[in-house]
Amino acid sequence: MLNNIRKLEKRVLKEDVSQYKRYLLKTIDFTSKIIGITGPRGVGKTTLLLQYANLLKKIFEPYKSLYFSYDYLINSDIKLLELAGEVNKVGIEYLVVDEIHKYSDFRQELRGIHESYPNLKVIFSATCAVDFNKQDSLSNIVDMYSIKGLSYREFLELKLNIKLPTFSLEDIMEDSVYIINKLEDKFTPLEHFSEYLSMGYYPFHFKENNNYIGELNDVVTHTIDSDLLSLGLVKVNFINKLKKLMVLISQESPYELNVTKIATSMSLSRNTIYAYLRHLERGGLLNTLRSSKKSLGKLAKPERIYLNNTNIFYSLASQEKIETMRETFLISQLKQNFSIKLNSDGDFLVNEMYILKVDIKNNDFKQTRIENSPYFYLIVDTDSTEDKHKIPLWLFGFLY
Repeated sequence: MLNNIRKLEKRVLKEDVSQYKRYLLKTIDFTSKIIGITGPRGVGKTTLLLQYANLLKKIFEPYKSLYFSYDYLINSDIKLLELAGEVNKVGIEYLVVDEIHKYSDFRQELRGIHESYPNLKVIFSATCAVDFNKQDSLSNIVDMYSIKGLSYREFLELKLNIKLPTFSLEDIMEDSVYIINKLEDKFTPLEHFSEYLSMGYYPFHFKENNNYIGELNDVVTHTIDSDLLSLGLVKVNFINKLKKLMVLISQESPYELNVTKIATSMSLSRNTIYAYLRHLERGGLLNTLRSSKKSLGKLAKPERIYLNNTNIFYSLASQEKIETMRETFLISQLKQNFSIKLNSDGDFLVNEMYILKVDIKNNDFKQTRIENSPYFYLIVDTDSTEDKHKIPLWLFGFLY
């Protein structure tokens, strides 16, 4: 078994030609015994694991690590726990497992590896549709990380072949004018922003002979057809209804979305629509927002629904909606790492502190600023600003 896996590993690792290292590689604590990396399709989980596997070959003797993927048919019948036993016998110390969610018993067998092979380190990838919450049986033995698509900063690094810094949310809120003056020496902020919004979120934008819209369509369809289906979140005869729901969401404004109307048009109950929305969000295709006054429990109904990123919106929307596109970008940059809700005025409340209002028309700040609120900011569609309470939208692309 190991001989065949080794042969496939050699062929696969030779195909790893990406030199660009994603932001997550700098934050993972690789000393942990079991590490899990989740994320939507197409954002680079496999590339990250291949880079790590190749790095292990350089740091240690090649025989001490093994890359293995359940994405290959030849590996589909191999039991994870038995594989761990075999690699442990021959002195392998690092087992890199890609697409682990395609193996049905991975939860139980990861726990078995943890208990039976204390010297074996495992790093695996899984679709974000897999639920690793605090009640999960693996939550106390696996260190979980999540990877998103390219930030605007990463896109610019790849596009322009330059190095750019990241900034904390607090830095952007407090020192945006200084940060922008510093960055404008290296690039023109809005020169490539439209390209990023339409075709820059997924790393395969930079592949040779790229058919971006085709590959993006595959990301959406395979997430529904394969990931959500294999996890039992949707039945085969309802797959097309989820795809129709994605299109309907792209055609409506987030704050005008009428779930009752959608349920009627799709001949489904409102509760079924809400369940589908949760599944699509778990699969990395949607982002939902709730009011700051409402509970965040499973039964809480979302008040606004956005496509996960602007590239999906661009590929599905029949007409360009600039305000929706801008809000979609802002939510995609903030949602994973920060708390974001809707306040009573419909603006975005971030980390229970900052109030953000997307203002593509660049209205008079004095007319829109909330009285006596030093934490209210207009998010504007400009290259730069001299007012710290008017922050250019693109700058939120430098959070990671």
